Amino acid sequence: MGILRVLRIGVPLLLLAACAGGGSDGPAASASCAPYAGYEGHRGTTVTVYSSIRDVEADKLTHAWEGFQACTGISIDYEGSAGFEADLPGRVSSGQAPDLALFPQPGLLTSMVTAGAVKPAGKAVVANVDRWYSADWKRYGSVDGVLYGAPVDANVKSFVWYSPKYFAAKGYAVPTTWAQMLALSDRIAADGVKPWCAGIESGGATGWPVTDWLEDTLLRTAGPDVYDQWVEHRIPFDDPAVVAALDRVGGILRNPAYVNGGYGGVDSVATTSFQEGGLPILQHTCAMHRQASFYSTWWPETAQVNEDGDIYAFYLPPIDAAAGRPVLGAGVFAGAFTDRPEVQALAAYLATPEFADHRAVTGNIVSANKGLDRSLLATPVAKLSADLLADPGVTFRFDGSDLMPASVGAGTFWTGMTAWVRGTDTATALHRIQASWPA
Repeated sequence: MGILRVLRIGVPLLLLAACAGGGSDGPAASASCAPYAGYEGHRGTTVTVYSSIRDVEADKLTHAWEGFQACTGISIDYEGSAGFEADLPGRVSSGQAPDLALFPQPGLLTSMVTAGAVKPAGKAVVANVDRWYSADWKRYGSVDGVLYGAPVDANVKSFVWYSPKYFAAKGYAVPTTWAQMLALSDRIAADGVKPWCAGIESGGATGWPVTDWLEDTLLRTAGPDVYDQWVEHRIPFDDPAVVAALDRVGGILRNPAYVNGGYGGVDSVATTSFQEGGLPILQHTCAMHRQASFYSTWWPETAQVNEDGDIYAFYLPPIDAAAGRPVLGAGVFAGAFTDRPEVQALAAYLATPEFADHRAVTGNIVSANKGLDRSLLATPVAKLSADLLADPGVTFRFDGSDLMPASVGAGTFWTGMTAWVRGTDTATALHRIQASWPA
């Protein structure tokens, strides 16, 4: 890494102490702290941050803002929790709200705004979002036209993971249409291997991987306009188009000839953790696993993740070529529960290309930030994700469950899809979710 990149990407470790002392211990320290000059004046303060990002991923996140802390003197007290979605409302109602939360669901952000808990974004936050993000990404973090959540991280969900080495050895070609994908599935099954493996267990969020399957498929069968109507509840949750899409998903996820390679039958899908869902690909006991770009975190370090390696991903093919290239994705939004200046300063920084670059370097994390230096991303899948997010020919839609009211998107939709995997018929599962939609 050259010196110019160091100045762009972060504060060298040898300069952290100098910056923390005021950023005045020589020209090198001053230059390294220059990107943080606009956030000064709050030294000695602390900002508490709460999110669902934890374990190794939490370490990568906190590394990404080390320079901000060192140069501004603002301490960040971070907590990641597996129970974030369920616990945050209770913390807010009991007066224990964090200063800043990283929301993976705009629907949960909206509910916190409606409850009067989240503050409107400050002027600096709005300015950064207007400059560095598309109107759609700003809309995802807004309620009634007012910005409350600044976009931070992003991911692409329309991927199928596979082994290029295994495909090459077996003479399989990466499918470019849905029909080809099903034909390949039949061929793999005929060769004695279950073509798909899946896992949807995720603690209190069990079931969410199926919501992604349904949303990706609905985009490909009914198109983005119907998708938007469904997410916004302008058509019923159990609209015939949604029933048809879920039945199509069932042709894969509930097909005993197709799943669950490496784990057992269809019933094992509900009890297999999403982190482990695709791992049998490495043992060649399954061939494909539909999961988001962030799944790259869960492959062993010894696995070669590239176009010719042990693991890679292909774009989930369209069903109707006339529908173009729909892409389902998601992201994280920073919402503040206080308008204290140090909190707004951190929120503004999180919406900058500098922070996006830090996330790329420390965690190989993708962002929809227009200023992201995509060359900093370490893996081909991350670069492919960033390219798709920036491609004007792609029809992008945000994860529907994340946009829905939290009681549905992070509640009955998850439990309903779990019941569906366990055998509840499609119409009944979707009707129950429809009945749960808040008035």
